[in-house]
Amino acid sequence: MAADPTILLVHEIYASIQGESSFAGRPCVFVRLTGCNLRCTWCDTAYAFYEGQQWSVDQVIGEVERHALPLVEITGGEPLLQAGCIALARRLVAAGKTVLVETSGALPIGVLPEGTIRIMDIKCPGSGEADKTDWRNLESLTEHDEVKFVVADRTDYEWARDIIRRHDLPRRCSVLISTAYGTVALRDVAAWILADRLDVRFQLQLHKYIWDPDSRAV
Repeated sequence: MAADPTILLVHEIYASIQGESSFAGRPCVFVRLTGCNLRCTWCDTAYAFYEGQQWSVDQVIGEVERHALPLVEITGGEPLLQAGCIALARRLVAAGKTVLVETSGALPIGVLPEGTIRIMDIKCPGSGEADKTDWRNLESLTEHDEVKFVVADRTDYEWARDIIRRHDLPRRCSVLISTAYGTVALRDVAAWILADRLDVRFQLQLHKYIWDPDSRAV
C-alpha cells in the first residue's frame, strides 16, 4: 500500500446515500481506498482488495469538493493501511466536512486526527477474523465515535453482546449491530436485542434495500 502520505491508492470516489451508522440515510461522498489486511467470510467489498489508481491528496480533495456534500466517508478495504488516509482526514476536517472513517480496528485508530468520527467494525467469530481486533483501540474511543458488530447468526450475536457488556461500550460511544446480508432473520436479531435490553442501534444496510445488493458504486 502507499507509504507516501501525499499519495493514495483509490478504488473509487462516488456520492450515494449513507447506508449504515447513525448517519444512515444522509447523502454522502465515499472515498474507497484499495487494499485490506483481513478476509472476512461475508465481505461485500472484496473487489476493493486490488486495483485502484494513485491520486494525490489534493486530487482527492478536489473530487470530494466536486460532489458538494458535507458528509464524507473514508472506507475500504482498510483505509488505515495507507499513510495518506490520515492526511486526507485532516484536510477534510479542516475544510469543514463531517468525516467518517470506517476501520476494522485491527490497526491503531488513535492516529486519526481530532474531529474524525471513527467507526470501528469489531469482527465477530462468523467473519473468521475475530482474533485480529486490537482491543487497545477501545481506550481511544470517544462519544463521537461508533462501534459496529456485523452478526451472521446467534453465536455472533451473543459474542457481540458479551463484548458490549464487558467493556461497557454504550458508555464510551454509539454501538451498532448489523447483519451480514441474507444470513440471519432480521426479526430474530431484533428479538434478541429486545430480550437482552441492549443499549444499541439495530441497523440495516440501507443501500442494499434501495439498490441491487450485489451492485457496487451508485
